Amino acid sequence: MTGPGPTWEAVIGLEIHVQLATASKAFSASAVRFGAEPNTLTDPTVLGLPGALPVFNRRAAELAVRLGLAVGAHVRPRSRFARKHYFYPDLPKGYQISQFDEPICEGGAIDLLRGDEIERVPLTRIHLEEDAGKSSHLGGNQLVDLDRAGVPLVEVVTEPALRSAADAAELMRTLHRLVRWLGIGDGDLEKGQLRCDANVSIRPAGTTTLGTRTELKNINSFRFVHDAVSHEIARQIRIVSAGGRIVRETRLWDADLGASATMRTKEEADDYRYLPDPDLPPLVVSEAALAAARAALPELPTARFTRLRGLGLTGDDARQLLGERAIGDYFDAALAALPAAAMAGGGAKLLANWMLGELAAARTSSGHDLTGGPLPAPHLAHLVGLIVDGTLSGKLGKEVFAEAYRTGVDPAAIVDARGLRQISDEAELERIAATVLAANQGSVASFRAGKEGLLGFFVGQVMKATAGRANPAVTQAVLRRLLSGSNPD
Repeated sequence: MTGPGPTWEAVIGLEIHVQLATASKAFSASAVRFGAEPNTLTDPTVLGLPGALPVFNRRAAELAVRLGLAVGAHVRPRSRFARKHYFYPDLPKGYQISQFDEPICEGGAIDLLRGDEIERVPLTRIHLEEDAGKSSHLGGNQLVDLDRAGVPLVEVVTEPALRSAADAAELMRTLHRLVRWLGIGDGDLEKGQLRCDANVSIRPAGTTTLGTRTELKNINSFRFVHDAVSHEIARQIRIVSAGGRIVRETRLWDADLGASATMRTKEEADDYRYLPDPDLPPLVVSEAALAAARAALPELPTARFTRLRGLGLTGDDARQLLGERAIGDYFDAALAALPAAAMAGGGAKLLANWMLGELAAARTSSGHDLTGGPLPAPHLAHLVGLIVDGTLSGKLGKEVFAEAYRTGVDPAAIVDARGLRQISDEAELERIAATVLAANQGSVASFRAGKEGLLGFFVGQVMKATAGRANPAVTQAVLRRLLSGSNPD
């Protein structure tokens, strides 16, 4: 990774909060729902009323374990909840239920795809916690909505292993894809379902001692994490280069201003007065539960990337097919329906081209999803198979695709109904080509005089005579043979 300049190297670690896809909150039965009327999804536990006791939502643990296994983390058989004390209006209890010294997952790594290479970014931990409410300002008043308070989160903490703003944005993007891939959360950035804090410091390039770090908050998009980290790196270099000293603090990123401002002096762990939560028992993950979770894992993005590259796809094509799990699943379903002969003829690469080209464009214009859309995966496989075996030309393939996407009819049936099968019979093409040459004697003479560019004209005339059904490669070979003779007919 490259640093911010020839003198200074950035050291970046991320803390990414992921809202888990549960129906109810982490420690109570209140529903989890975005967009409800403010303060309607609360209960005594969320509000911190006397006598209310938390009861842990086991579904949150199942989702956290799934993520931990996917990143190769160690899932602790026994973890504990702790109270993290701080005082904000959006935290009615005066503490947040989180995990401290015994998190549910430790270690692991997130894989970043770099061209054809896979780069591993190590993780420190993944722990469970509850979300806080949401504060907003109206005029001179601070408004608090506690509907989000108590929503279950996992916090994914990386090692300080990132070296650029681009790396930070790519890691956040990769985790977002993994969260959706595993089905543990929607990761909707606009709804605050995936948020990032970035710890940034600088040090002289080539050294290993960590500098004083600042924490950036309020980062809820890939662009914002890139911009916020870039700005902070430049700010720290500017201060140190002028002989100043970096202060350990928390800064709030303002995307509208493109700048950060001091939020508070950075707390240490002692400042939060972490205490084991006496109202919650240890969280136990049995070997049986762990084995079941491991068996239920889908093929992960990195493994799928490697497999797709093995099929002859470019790294760029493979990465695009990993954009959403549904896209890769559709490709696999189409691949399974592709004839063996088509596979041997480069069908996998052609299938990817059609998916990322014609199908992607059709989906964009129509708004259709892949699942339940008008073109089932086997239909696309049939179309590609017809092109690979020479039954259908690429040009007519686009016409057939458009009709199949519009009507839902299998491309093979469309080809038969419209008589579109490509003409590859040499005898038939020779007869048609001879007629074309006989009708264009002047052009034939010019070709034989050295204007070989006219071959394309002759091919076009044969295509016109066959309504586009002539096999271009066979047509060209037949024309060359006829034109090399003394008599075009």
